[in-house]
Amino acid sequence: MGQVLRVLSANLWNGGADPVAFAELVESLEVDVVATQELSPEQADALADVLPHGELAPARDYTGMGLAMRRPGKLSRVPLACRDAWVAELHTDSWPELGTAIEVVNVHIAAPTIRLRSLQGLRYRRVQVPQLERYLERTAKGPRVLVGDFNSTPLWPAYHRFASRLSDVAVAVAQRHSRPLRRTWGPWAGSPRLLRIDHGFVEGLHAEDFRVVHVPGSDHSAVVMDLAPTPT
Repeated sequence: MGQVLRVLSANLWNGGADPVAFAELVESLEVDVVATQELSPEQADALADVLPHGELAPARDYTGMGLAMRRPGKLSRVPLACRDAWVAELHTDSWPELGTAIEVVNVHIAAPTIRLRSLQGLRYRRVQVPQLERYLERTAKGPRVLVGDFNSTPLWPAYHRFASRLSDVAVAVAQRHSRPLRRTWGPWAGSPRLLRIDHGFVEGLHAEDFRVVHVPGSDHSAVVMDLAPTPT
């Protein structure tokens, strides 16, 4: 089994999360790969100071996305309605301790409340989910991590569609260690978390650990996963 890869995913609330505090959190947790949603320019600058590799595309309209990495990887995007998915391929030339190439996919599925009057969010979701499923089917070739803000609780059909093909890291770790599942979103920063909508799914990887971590200033908590390639 290769060395553990630590992946963090966080929705930064369109600049609401404190940039310096978030960068310090990433550094203190010794994260290898960070997947961000709703990334602002200030947050991108702070994150790039602690993880210099990858690509960040901040914005101020809730579309900012990025993948920040400790070492280089091959970056690409998957065209999706509303917001593309971002892909990082970690190869053994830069990540020899992993023992195999690992793909990290960062997604932000549209919330059903976007432009509620026109139901535009629901229309985006109905296109985004099958587009992402087709990508996963077309490129199934090795260990993979699918992370992000899915705007879907375990009761929603979108969650079940991904959970039916991939393993939910939070569930796997909770069952193994008899831990409760923790929610990740609340209506404002510092509010009680009401829904579990930020997820990490894997295939070809063993879930060593999973944590939900407070992000100062964000309405989402971050999810942190320790993953290792499964023995062949």
